[in-house]
Amino acid sequence: MAIITISRQVAALGDEIATAVAQRMNYAFIGRQAIEQKIIDLGFPADKLKKYDERKPGFFASLTKDRDEYLDYLQTAVLEAASQQNCILIGRGSFAILEDLPNLLSLRFVAKDEIRRQRLMKEFSWEEKQAIQRITESDTNRLGFHKSFFNLNNEDPSHYHLVMNTGLLDIEAATETIVHFCNQLITKEKEEAGKKKLEELVKAQHLVNILVFEHKINISFLKAVVTENRVILQGVADSMAAVEKAMAISSSIMPDYVVESAVSVVQDFKSYP
Repeated sequence: MAIITISRQVAALGDEIATAVAQRMNYAFIGRQAIEQKIIDLGFPADKLKKYDERKPGFFASLTKDRDEYLDYLQTAVLEAASQQNCILIGRGSFAILEDLPNLLSLRFVAKDEIRRQRLMKEFSWEEKQAIQRITESDTNRLGFHKSFFNLNNEDPSHYHLVMNTGLLDIEAATETIVHFCNQLITKEKEEAGKKKLEELVKAQHLVNILVFEHKINISFLKAVVTENRVILQGVADSMAAVEKAMAISSSIMPDYVVESAVSVVQDFKSYP
């Protein structure tokens, strides 16, 4: 019926509520480890994952091709997971990757710092200083991750259908609210439109992966937009030859689509190694 994405502060009960909603609605709960493993299975080196996965990349890490490759693999993992339908995805910018789906329900869980500190101290038997450090580190990393990969502020409530304060709502109350809201919001029409849109997103990402990983097309920030019978390529290249090659390959892969370019050609542009 719906695809639910969850953004959460650390110690705001995101995983606990996601698990409860999944059980109540008989949805698949696709957690952090499943997405991480999928990214690795797709081909991203496990030893490099910690540099990027839901954290702010370091200065040099943000300038390498690994960063763009991680994003391609992440988007592929999230889109393939969402293709199951009736699922809940938590973190990893899934709300941003899937934001155009008509059958998306995007949620965020927050709580006051004091409540989060108390939860962490109780769960891990930490001193207050350790809990404060963990909260600061997590909030900073998640802000940096979303800014680096999606150019947005994940704390901005306008990105979500519903923001819930789990310092005021317990797991049961939050679960009841989400189930009711989902049943009211997601109609059959939205579900069908969402399936169609997701198919387009998957086709677009599949095309990008072929161009980048199989044909080594030198276009930075490459993105494909698929609508009806049209494919539009976006990105930045340092030569028109790279653009023409990308269009020719795209046309051969998707012969029933009209392929157009919105790629910016900047002669002095050099991608990072």
